[in-house]
Amino acid sequence: MSDPKFNVLTIGNAIVDIIANADDAFLAKEDITKAAMNLIDADRAEHLYGAMDDLAGGRLEASGGSAGNTAAGLASLGSSAAYFGKVADDHLGNVFREDIRKIGVTFDSTPLDGTPPTARSMIFVTPDGERSMNTYLGACVEFSPEDVIADTVAASQVTYFEGYLWDPPKAKEGIREAARIAHENGREVAMT
Repeated sequence: MSDPKFNVLTIGNAIVDIIANADDAFLAKEDITKAAMNLIDADRAEHLYGAMDDLAGGRLEASGGSAGNTAAGLASLGSSAAYFGKVADDHLGNVFREDIRKIGVTFDSTPLDGTPPTARSMIFVTPDGERSMNTYLGACVEFSPEDVIADTVAASQVTYFEGYLWDPPKAKEGIREAARIAHENGREVAMT
């Protein structure tokens, strides 16, 4: 077994966090449940994304998701990190790729050509500090065994995946494939 190139490879839902300040009147107008996380569909995601244009201060777009944030945190602390996750070949997919790579995480996943679009979580922050999240999973649930880069898994000391991605059948197959490759190469696997 050779020395690992990466301390940690994380696998998870590639979600762009879109953050905007809003007041309670905006939440009521848009029928957003305050201080909750709601899963939404593509049409609702597009509507809320557009509604953010009218908010003072605009919106901040940044790569996110549990495993993505873990990889970014590890890289910011000096660890070598890689990430697998599915984004679409669209504006938010580009945001995700640029952000995660900028912090030093290796992200070589092939983007989805077509629909569904990149996952996003529209996060409305009210003056009292409460976060109201509206999440559309989109492309991230399309992760599959074809998205597993065997050389990256084999070169990672630990392959870490988020439990949120365990539900979609293709994603589960992909995670199992990554775990198989990790174990064949004497590496460790962790799950949240």
